[in-house]
Amino acid sequence: LRSRMELLIMDTQAEVCRALADLDPGASFAVDSWERKEGGGGISCVLQDGEVFEKAGVNVSVVSGLLSEEAARQMRSRGKSLKAKDGKLPFCAMGVSSVIHPKNPHVPTMHFNYRYFEIEEADGTKQWWFGGGTDLTPTYLNEEDAVHFHKTLKEACDKHDLKLYPKYKKWCDDYFYIKHRGERRGIGGIFFDDMDSPSKEEVFQFVKSCAKAVVPCYIPIVKKHCHDSFTPEEKLWQQLRRGRYVEFNLVYDRGTKFGLLTPGSRIESILMSLPLTARWEYMHNPPESSKEAEILEVLRNPKDWVH
Repeated sequence: LRSRMELLIMDTQAEVCRALADLDPGASFAVDSWERKEGGGGISCVLQDGEVFEKAGVNVSVVSGLLSEEAARQMRSRGKSLKAKDGKLPFCAMGVSSVIHPKNPHVPTMHFNYRYFEIEEADGTKQWWFGGGTDLTPTYLNEEDAVHFHKTLKEACDKHDLKLYPKYKKWCDDYFYIKHRGERRGIGGIFFDDMDSPSKEEVFQFVKSCAKAVVPCYIPIVKKHCHDSFTPEEKLWQQLRRGRYVEFNLVYDRGTKFGLLTPGSRIESILMSLPLTARWEYMHNPPESSKEAEILEVLRNPKDWVH
């Protein structure tokens, strides 16, 4: 299964990069292979300063080695009972992750990540789990786009179990919460972690369906809006919303924290999720009943988009 998951993340990277390159033909991806001396490596594909995308990165990594004490502590805090041998926990982790920041404020930012983790405990038993999700962060609310995005993800989940979408939609809304702002990072999608049942094969097939839904849930939205006209004020609001994106990623995001705590991890790849540009204005509040206030209302009170 490890080799099939490795193939899935490589295929997903190639598929997403092709779809983005088709929309931004003047730009090209910088492809960067890297190795980690502690074990494993990855490939980072990053497009910068295109006509459509300001920054779009799609990373794959397959790493192994010994879990750092801080990373193990983080996992134990989530309820993992990890029994180390002489203080050592061998692990293997692989995944594909992407963040896409478009230039046009009417095209949403999108993030997805699908990963597999395996740890060998002191007695030789292996703990394994999958995690991941796909979520949308618009600068302005377009209800039709929100419905399309969520419906596509719901269809991917429903193939496996009708309970999954509502459960993982709520988990996504709860996870991407910027506590110090009292608002979500975006309008959500799906998010799950520590998924280890009903069986390894069934969870893998579910993750595969979710990964295959990335292009159809997002690319039609980009095509629809990438040539929309926008004002300097709308661009400014996009920059302020990106500031919120940065705050979440650096303060709360578990993947970013894990990457920064893993010895030999590649900082450029971890911080690829940050936009090329962002802005923080002191005490900025949009006018009531404005388009800017409309998106804030949804970020403070998540909606059910599919019923």
